[in-house]
Amino acid sequence: MVTSEKELGEAVASASGPMRIIGGGTRPIGNAFEGEALPVSGLSGVTLYEPGALTLVAKAGTPLAEVDTLLASEGQRLAFEPMDHRGLLGSAGEPTIGGMVAANVSGPRRVQAGACRDFLLGVRFVDGTGRVLKNGGRVMKNVTGYDLVKLMAGSFGTLGVLSEVSLKVLPMAETQASVLIHGLDDFSAVRAMSAALGSPFDVTGAAHMPGGQDGEAVTMIRLEGFEGAVAYRAQRLVGLLSGFGEVTIEDAPDQVAARWAGTRDVTAFHGASGDVWRISVKPSDGPEVGARLRAAAGAEVQYDWGGGLVWTLVAPGSDVRTALAGLGGHARIERAETAKYPAFPSQGAVLDQMSAELRARFDPRGILNPGLMG
Repeated sequence: MVTSEKELGEAVASASGPMRIIGGGTRPIGNAFEGEALPVSGLSGVTLYEPGALTLVAKAGTPLAEVDTLLASEGQRLAFEPMDHRGLLGSAGEPTIGGMVAANVSGPRRVQAGACRDFLLGVRFVDGTGRVLKNGGRVMKNVTGYDLVKLMAGSFGTLGVLSEVSLKVLPMAETQASVLIHGLDDFSAVRAMSAALGSPFDVTGAAHMPGGQDGEAVTMIRLEGFEGAVAYRAQRLVGLLSGFGEVTIEDAPDQVAARWAGTRDVTAFHGASGDVWRISVKPSDGPEVGARLRAAAGAEVQYDWGGGLVWTLVAPGSDVRTALAGLGGHARIERAETAKYPAFPSQGAVLDQMSAELRARFDPRGILNPGLMG
């Protein structure tokens, strides 16, 4: 296990073959491959935290829980609400700040705040030759050439091994509430979520559970902020959405937090038999995705991001992409009982070529998580 950026660079430079980059070990997503393990959890610790500047700098192996605790002590948080994959994937370990960035992990609040990459200010990483590179800093700014900060988010360690990240953080909300619409079909639910997201009431979450928590479909709209403002906006949303069906308000803090944590971590599929796919489409196509998957594979589905993120549980070995022909978007296997299909499918000739050229530029020997992303 490396414990410094210098050791990390030396380990990569001296590698004689493929390397499997391991942070907390909580997200075993992607195509399987053989390679020497390179654990980086020893690169741990917050190196700078300035609450007044809303800035945090941490080594890549720093446990996410440690960062959350530190931020909470100052009434702040990571605005993009990163998912905890352990329950869904049946993994152990501790999620790390570097793994979160490498996978661009973003939760329900993405519809309002943006994704992980949108809060990434700077990165330090080791490329496939062992060189230490850095890009960005501690403030948002325009760039020329490669925007390595954005490029590293979602690269899953195939372009470089993160050693340090800088992030913008935001204040924690005083309170939150959910406006719940009961009994909607998927198409009506997406229309309701679109109406809420298009309203002036600053919605921070919009999800739909066709099976709900008691067998009844429930559509969920989240509001956050100061107590009086949340109560006012919730009442206004009830009026806006009343034409869709029965609407109620849930404002008990523990219940609201648990409901959205369950949405974020896809707890409905924890421990369930079958493969789990993560499908990203334009929100208006979400219900069509659900309808096709139910018809073709008897799938279970749930919707986040106003319908733009569809999680589905299907029979082992099912390739959902065949049922989604003609729809734009992206489908990735998040959990598979058997490795029958590539987790990261082709993105088309042009994008595949661009990806290959980037990997060749930053990892000319092809040793960093080779084959993980196809």
